[in-house]
Amino acid sequence: MSDLGRKLDSLKIDRDEQPPTRRGLGIAVAALLLLALLAVLWWLRREPVTAVTTAQAVPAAGSPGGGTVLDASGYVTARRQATVSSKVTGKVVEVRIEEGMRVSEGQVLARLDDTNVAAAVRLAAAELAAARTALAETRVRLDEARRERERTAHLESAGVASRRQLDQASAEADSLAARLESQQEAVVVGERRLAVQRQLLEDTVIRAPFDGVVVAKNAQPGEMISPVSAGGGFTRTGIGTLVDMESLEIEVDVNEAYIQRVAPGQAVIATLDAYPDWRIPARVIAIIPTADRQRATVQVRVGFDELDARILPEMGVKVAFQSGSEPVEASAPGVEVPLAAVRRSGDRDLVFVVTDDRVERRAVAVTQRGAAVARVVSGLAAGERVVVDPPPDLADGARVKEVNR
Repeated sequence: MSDLGRKLDSLKIDRDEQPPTRRGLGIAVAALLLLALLAVLWWLRREPVTAVTTAQAVPAAGSPGGGTVLDASGYVTARRQATVSSKVTGKVVEVRIEEGMRVSEGQVLARLDDTNVAAAVRLAAAELAAARTALAETRVRLDEARRERERTAHLESAGVASRRQLDQASAEADSLAARLESQQEAVVVGERRLAVQRQLLEDTVIRAPFDGVVVAKNAQPGEMISPVSAGGGFTRTGIGTLVDMESLEIEVDVNEAYIQRVAPGQAVIATLDAYPDWRIPARVIAIIPTADRQRATVQVRVGFDELDARILPEMGVKVAFQSGSEPVEASAPGVEVPLAAVRRSGDRDLVFVVTDDRVERRAVAVTQRGAAVARVVSGLAAGERVVVDPPPDLADGARVKEVNR
């Protein structure tokens, strides 16, 4: 076959080739619709991304002040602390305190069984009522006896009554007067006896001696309690321990060879073992004027310039005595962030830290707030990025897009 013939054969239409069927076309359309539906669902259910402004936490400048002349360690103590007990021995019937509870002066902490004392109060009240009734009767009889003595005296002067009758009337009046005086004293004694019994009844109610926080609960209903220690170990000596958190201070033992470096009023920087990055301004209150012969130390009392809820009794603390008496800056080394990055929630300060395009809601401790900068002493490290002016609906774990500040 010539080349021309082959070319003509290639131009022929194949009548046997079938056109696309309706079924295949329907499957293609359904697939396209399914893809479109999946795209719409993905669009509707996609996780939103919030655009936020961020800033980097930078190291804070150190506190100014004099240099350290002496380092020492000690413990936080409460100047005002008491194990609350009762005045009398008795069985506990009610305890109203729990550890961590804040109580006010005079608040009822516990009650003892007052059955016998209440009965004694009722008896003393009845005896006092009887004494007052007898006193009233004697007072009436004395008035009558005095009038009888006056009548007998007139009759005796008129010669109608004898001298003996007058003496008898006078003796009766004098006897009743003496009885009245005795019964008046009996009423006073009865009133005092009733007051004593009422005080004993009041002593079965254990009250808080001062405002403070309960740090230990030592008794339960049904146990015996006594103001003195009893043998056998079955009698408690206190309901609980109460601490006045406003009286917290630091007790430090300073080697006597260096005590000349410490003076009353001297500035001190205290660092709690629990918060090593928090520098607390303090001041020397007093130097106890005696030394410990065994340890060759002198005790020094150091008071906090400002108290904080994080300071607790018996915490370990390190103190650095400063060379001057100027107050130490209240801030502590840490990091600084824009003030607008700190959000207040209840009694805590919060920031949103950005990590891998997501935010983490984190509690922090802020010790100083300036016009535009806040100093954070715990909960945040230098170099971490925080959200500035976080939206009110920003939640922990939300996706964000950073906008550099």
